[in-house]
Amino acid sequence: NFQHVEGVDVEHTRQHLFQNGQPGSCTIGTEDAELVAPLEIKEDEHKVVKYRFSAFFQTRLNMLLQRMKVDTVVLVGVQTPNCIRTAAYDAVSLDYHTVVLHDATASKSPEVQAANLQDMADAQIKIIAVDDWKP
Repeated sequence: NFQHVEGVDVEHTRQHLFQNGQPGSCTIGTEDAELVAPLEIKEDEHKVVKYRFSAFFQTRLNMLLQRMKVDTVVLVGVQTPNCIRTAAYDAVSLDYHTVVLHDATASKSPEVQAANLQDMADAQIKIIAVDDWKP
């Protein structure tokens, strides 16, 4: 599995980012698709590559979590309205307890961030700070 440079395997709403033969945002093999320092994948950890907004959509994430008997998903990252929110609703739909660490997520503006966090909280997704999360 790999993301095509021409963007044929991304949502139609993002295909414009792949124009003129240039790789779009987060295309595998480009710098912006690399894990940022100081994060690293350890030998006993699994890497799941996602191609759409949700980390669950057409990936092996749910299978891995089920096999490891995980019952809670904790979400962090950027573009809360897109990636975080879709993964959160998919996690709820798959019966995971779902937590979003609000100070480890981001949106294009504070207003967008607040509205999306409130919508998720209204759906019984737990919204807490990093310092308040206890594994």
